[in-house]
Amino acid sequence: MSNQHNDWMRIAVEEAYQNVQHVEGGPFGAIVVKDGKVIGRGRNLVTALNDPTAHAEVQAIRQACAHIGDFQLKGCVIYTSCEPCPMCLGAIYWSRPDAVYYASTKRDAAEIGFDDHFIYDEIQLPMEQRSIPMIQIQIADSLLPFQAWQSADRKIEY
Repeated sequence: MSNQHNDWMRIAVEEAYQNVQHVEGGPFGAIVVKDGKVIGRGRNLVTALNDPTAHAEVQAIRQACAHIGDFQLKGCVIYTSCEPCPMCLGAIYWSRPDAVYYASTKRDAAEIGFDDHFIYDEIQLPMEQRSIPMIQIQIADSLLPFQAWQSADRKIEY
């Protein structure tokens, strides 16, 4: 690993550390780098914002996308203080960066109480066996939005 990767990772870990020092949220930080510059920073602000989606990676992705004016992070690299959780992993794949580097593992996070293993378990279960009921309700126009999308002339594919 190059020294440059280590330097970027130090910044991501420092974001996490500062977040704990200022009691803003959990011990997680992330940055998005493009062309040798940080274009997005994120800290875990779940408890500060009362927002369960305010994870460091999601915050950094939102800031970076706003900075470049695009919903995709092609040409960007994400550095995060910890291996991404399932939600952040989804956001990362949707944003399509070139690479993700992480410092701590999900096992390290689980050891201090941030254990996402139950989510991985739930995803594998059939809908009717999940701990949170997920019940399909089909109505006559359920597919109307999809049909409109298929026939739309002015859509931006992603």
